[in-house]
Amino acid sequence: MNNEEEGQYFKGRGAQFNPHNKFLKDSYVKEHDEGIDDWEESDRKTSFIFENSKTIVNKVDSPDVGMAYSLNPYQGCEHGCTYCYARNAHQYWGYSAGLDFERKIIVKKDAPALFKKFLERKGWDATTISLSGNTDCYQPAERKFRLTRQLLEIALAYKQPIGMITKNALILRDIDILQEMAKLNLCMVYSSVNSLNDKLRLAMEPRTATAKQRLKVVEQLSNAGIPVGVMVAPLVPGLSDHEIPTVLKAVANAGAIRAGYTIVRLNGAIGQIFEDWLRKNFPDRFDKVWHMIQSCHGGKVNDSRFGERMKGDGNIAQMIRDSFKLHCRLNGLNVKEVKLDHSIFCVPGSQISLF
Repeated sequence: MNNEEEGQYFKGRGAQFNPHNKFLKDSYVKEHDEGIDDWEESDRKTSFIFENSKTIVNKVDSPDVGMAYSLNPYQGCEHGCTYCYARNAHQYWGYSAGLDFERKIIVKKDAPALFKKFLERKGWDATTISLSGNTDCYQPAERKFRLTRQLLEIALAYKQPIGMITKNALILRDIDILQEMAKLNLCMVYSSVNSLNDKLRLAMEPRTATAKQRLKVVEQLSNAGIPVGVMVAPLVPGLSDHEIPTVLKAVANAGAIRAGYTIVRLNGAIGQIFEDWLRKNFPDRFDKVWHMIQSCHGGKVNDSRFGERMKGDGNIAQMIRDSFKLHCRLNGLNVKEVKLDHSIFCVPGSQISLF
């Protein structure tokens, strides 16, 4: 295994090594510590890389992720979730999907200006834009750079509908803006709650809010009149799927009105990262969990087929599906539809045509 330091476990990080970036022809290998004065790994700590982007809103072509457009002010994520599908995208920037993804955070400081430019395009129809379509817009970097708050301020000014998903309690900082947007039916927020077991959460999602904090987020947003849903995602067969009844009951009691789920899939470099993590954290359960994941994806740990890749197939996937539907029904979830208002969009300062 390509571990950076043999035998060392990087506490507070999900990935424990940097798998090779398939887009890079060359890579550097650390073989001898002594005598290399410049090799001290400053990237043990998180570093921020500032990029100037040409665009900030991306059209989503996948038919099974529930969004048409995504907006991501950050690439890479310090939350360190071992299963995160966004890890692979970090390779396009010249970094690894492993530790680099958690320690080298790309900050798009021009995101607010680019967002305004996008919204002022001729013919824009105010289709809902999803914040955190790739990495969490409320990851720790947001506390310092406040890009997400600026984006929400713009969305409110333009009356642009926004969907959000996060696993960070920092979203409560912006409850004032979200509440104003909710009064105009312009926002829907999802919290990610895939386990109430904080020991599992700490290992699998090392720098995220606790389950208790996430339930508090759901409750406070709901009490403020903001429609809240929960993604129980991803469910890991053999580790967290048995928690479906308790999670759905807890989020419904906290005020969630909708819930969805996915089954973990380990595409690209994520397979190596998750396998390494699973062996180190649950060696006695590795074979069982790994084989259960494979059983949900046709004998592999990843299935890229649209319509199948998120929910899986086979007996275990069907049992998860049945359990989820049953407990959503028992807890009154997914009864109320939330349709955001696209009709009041207006560029500030523009004249409204009467004809």
